[in-house]
Amino acid sequence: MIDQIVIAACGVSSLWLSQSPAVNARRWAPIIGIAAQPAWLYASITAQQWGIAALSLVYAAGWARGIRTYWIART
Repeated sequence: MIDQIVIAACGVSSLWLSQSPAVNARRWAPIIGIAAQPAWLYASITAQQWGIAALSLVYAAGWARGIRTYWIART
């Protein structure tokens, strides 16, 4: 149940922030998005949904790219 709350809260928040016209808001989307990935992995592995587990790793890579873009390689 907690994993579903984390997935929903982080998913909606990261989606909302990723579409913000303000760069300072958009840069938080990958932080919140990647915070949901452990919950996605837990939920998918316990349900033996291996495709979703693999897809969550792909999403984590995408969020990691956003972290690099907005937080690490920021000029």
